Amino acid sequence: MNTLRQLCNFRIPCVTTIVLACAGNAVAQASYRVTDLGTLHNGYFGCAMGVNNQGWTETQYGVLDASGKLVKGRVAITIDEFKLDLGTLGGPNSWDNPFGGEINDRGEAVGYSETSVPDPDGEDVCGFGTHLTCRPFLWQYFHMSALPTLGGNNAQASAMNNRGQIIGFAENGILDSTCPANTTNNRIALPVLWEKGQPRPLPTVGSDPDGAADAINDRGQVVGYSGTCTAALHAVLWENGKASPLPDLGTGATAFGINDRGLIVGLVGSPDNSTYYAALWQNGVLTNLRTLPGDFTAIASGINNKGQVVGSTQDANFNWSHAFIWQDGVMTDLGTLFPASSNLSPTMANQINERGQISGMATVLSGPHTGETHAFLATPVDESIDKSVADVVTTQPKLPANVGKQLLPRFRPGQFDR
Repeated sequence: MNTLRQLCNFRIPCVTTIVLACAGNAVAQASYRVTDLGTLHNGYFGCAMGVNNQGWTETQYGVLDASGKLVKGRVAITIDEFKLDLGTLGGPNSWDNPFGGEINDRGEAVGYSETSVPDPDGEDVCGFGTHLTCRPFLWQYFHMSALPTLGGNNAQASAMNNRGQIIGFAENGILDSTCPANTTNNRIALPVLWEKGQPRPLPTVGSDPDGAADAINDRGQVVGYSGTCTAALHAVLWENGKASPLPDLGTGATAFGINDRGLIVGLVGSPDNSTYYAALWQNGVLTNLRTLPGDFTAIASGINNKGQVVGSTQDANFNWSHAFIWQDGVMTDLGTLFPASSNLSPTMANQINERGQISGMATVLSGPHTGETHAFLATPVDESIDKSVADVVTTQPKLPANVGKQLLPRFRPGQFDR
């Protein structure tokens, strides 16, 4: 099976043993004070996605039933340890896209939510198995409102900037001829920019019918991908209404983050299409950041204006393995910089703000919540550390199988599920 297709079918990972990667430079890096953002409504799963420059995070939280099935997903804003459930647009669940900057410095947030209306075409774009219509939302002034689509039934918002511009993808209602038979989500989905509440489709590359916008900076530059129903063929920069494909290694790429200097991060397929690596684009030049020693894949998802990059790696079975920070040309396992007292093993890092604070998810190492997946916020501190969570062997969390579908609902190069 194509490795890039496997990514969309992955289960949220389990870490059996933390590998002490880049141990030689752990002391030289900043250490972190870690806030465990936990779970919501007695749930089991938490993952902090976006983080603004105040240190507020937009976080996904999942609730399980007695059988261990994910039955509810909610988006919340977390401020320190305070959690505000943003609610829904009438359906049971809300969620946000991976890696995006979903919350701006004013505390406005975006994502997507189920409505109470069944999808007339049987699609399940929100990914919870309910087949309810899925709409992008803007949350501001303690109120969630739906954003319009491009004529179709469904859309999702991925990120917004401090100017109030929102990006994501939206269906136009047209059947996508590039979808294989029996594809559940089979309508053309286009990258879209919402300004003052109105959607504007962004162009795709060449004859590509589909695409999605994943990140936007405060200059209005947008990045994401362009492709077909089953393949992300190009990482793309949109600027001044023009789509410019970014260089890759011949097997596709996707862009997930862009800073105000125009530096772009994402992932790029390996030349033999067997795996994918964290990628950095600067002035149209691709730098392959590769992955941590012992891991199989890497995704770069966030970059601040200092050029610090964060992301996540996976093992050969496509389980989330480690969170990383890349700076000064070196990729470091973020777990080696967490104090042992945090009781968390970070497996995903999503965004980094201008203060160097990092949002992500981690496995609880011990105690009554052992094996659960909790959201975290890591804040850099000057003090040195004398022990790492890499010194502790983790347990394998038993996560519900359908959580992964919400975490990466439409993934990317090579092939992805719709």
